[in-house]
Amino acid sequence: MKEYRPTGFDMAIQRLSINDVTVLENPGKRSQQLVWPRNAPESAMTITRVTMDPGAISKPHAHAQSEQIWIVEAGSGVLLGQEKRSELKAGDVIRTPAGQVHGIENTGDGPLIYLSVTTPPEDFREHYQEES
Repeated sequence: MKEYRPTGFDMAIQRLSINDVTVLENPGKRSQQLVWPRNAPESAMTITRVTMDPGAISKPHAHAQSEQIWIVEAGSGVLLGQEKRSELKAGDVIRTPAGQVHGIENTGDGPLIYLSVTTPPEDFREHYQEES
């Protein structure tokens, strides 16, 4: 991780690369931790790029202190709430306030890919089986 200071800037700007990304995996789900407490400890958010295989499910759960926003890049699926289900597709932006139950299922034929922005930041390692 290198500190990047463009000419004329007084503040430190952090530049991250693919070498700074940690990948967390569960069966059918791959989460690239782009910005998270481990590579950007001063950041106000965690940014994760999630790829889910067809049929993969992220079971309904809640983040007690964090708001989470999903920006769906590709594919389609179903947003899972406490008792409701709602279809989602590429181009959708889903905002879940702290404490609200949410999950996602890939019901499409191809990968479901979305960016997840979580604030305040969280370290998601305990929710995954593998780390690389």
